[in-house]
This record gives sequence, C-alpha cells and structure tokens, in this order.
Amino acid sequence: MAWKNLREEIDTVLQHDPAARSALEVVLCYPGFHALLFYRLAHFLWMRGWLVLGRFVSSVGRMVTGIEIHPGAQIGRRLFIDHGMGVVIGETAEIGDDVTLYQGVTLGGTSLKRGKRHPTLADGVIVGAGAKVLGSFTVGKGARVGANAVVLAPVDPGVTVVGIPARPSGSEKKEEKPQFVPYGTPCDEIPDPVAHALSGMQAEVTALKARIEEMERREAPRRPVAVAIDEEPREEAAGGRR
Repeated sequence: MAWKNLREEIDTVLQHDPAARSALEVVLCYPGFHALLFYRLAHFLWMRGWLVLGRFVSSVGRMVTGIEIHPGAQIGRRLFIDHGMGVVIGETAEIGDDVTLYQGVTLGGTSLKRGKRHPTLADGVIVGAGAKVLGSFTVGKGARVGANAVVLAPVDPGVTVVGIPARPSGSEKKEEKPQFVPYGTPCDEIPDPVAHALSGMQAEVTALKARIEEMERREAPRRPVAVAIDEEPREEAAGGRR
C-alpha cells in the first residue's frame, strides 16, 4: 500500500509539471515529493503517540525542503506541492485527494484554543502561490484559490475566489470534474487592471483629438485672410534734413 501511494505521488508530479521528465528526476529533485516522505513518516510516529519524535522528523523535513507540515495534519492521496518553498500546513488541517498547493501557501489557524482550528480542503482544490487560508472552515470540492488571496470564510464547491479578503471572481464555471488550472488562477477570465486602465486612457485621448479637429474645422472660415501689400521704398530727398 505504501509503495502504491508513493507511485501515485510520483505520477501526480509527472502529470502536473511539464518540467518533470522522469520518475528518477522527481525522486531526486522535487522538494514537494521529499516533504511528503517526511510527512508520512512523521505522521506515522504521531499517530502512535511518539509526538516529540514525530515533530522532530517534521522539523528535519522543513530544514531540508523549506516546507512545514505538522505531523498531526490529515493529508489524502496524490497531493501535489509545486515548488513548495514557504508552504505551511497546520496541525488540524485536513486535505483531500488530488489537491494542489503552490509556493508560499499557508493553511493556518486563527484561534489559540486546542481543537479544530485549521482549514479543510476538499478533493481537487487548487491553492495558488502565496495564498493564505485561515480558519476552521471548508474549501469545497474543486474550488480554486487565486494567487495571494486571503481566504477567511468557507468557499463553495467549484468556485474561484480571489483578492483580500477573498471573494468569488464571478467567472467560475461549476463542473463535476473541474479542469486543472495552474496556480489556481484562471488568467483568461480575470481582466488585467493595468491593460484596462491604459485602454480607457487611449479611448479618452482619441475622443479629445476628434473634438479638437472638429473645433478647428468650425473656426477655419472665421479667420481673417492676410493680404500681403508690397510697398515701394521711399527715397529720401536729396537735400534731407541734417
């Protein structure tokens, strides 16, 4: 069973990262895969009551990979942690199957009380780079969290949330099997604010130029026509004043 899960995690990396060219490359060079190996061992120890040893193994994994996963977290199958540096997964976090996390993601708690205080990610959730999911709520199946979003409330299944605080983007399409979206951000659906501002300025400049040209056409007949008059130079009298 352990070998089957290991093979699944390698295959998941190969499916989601075109830069991965072989299983050997994944095993040797992917910190997300290494972090899961440390987590599986630390979680095994944690569940059998060896709490300090479990925390020690997870701390070693953090030093090696830059990814911090508490051994008490519940993680399903085929988790894909891409790049991974700075990922933090809290003690009571729960992650379903086929979830994708990018670098800088935090699954954190907002309470100092013991008990459930970290989020639950259902199957197929994608969390973009730098996003923070904070609190003991659920992010529904197939939901997408855009890069750098801060999620403070439950997210419905199949919904894309962006911003601070995160809100539905309004362009989500609910599907039974949502397609994979890198970084959890549907870039073809969210307009570029800079491009939108530049487009508005260009339209305004074009309108102003048209008004100026129209005003020049109206004023042209009223302008006086300048007539050049050649004057012959006056000759001074021979006996001019002295």
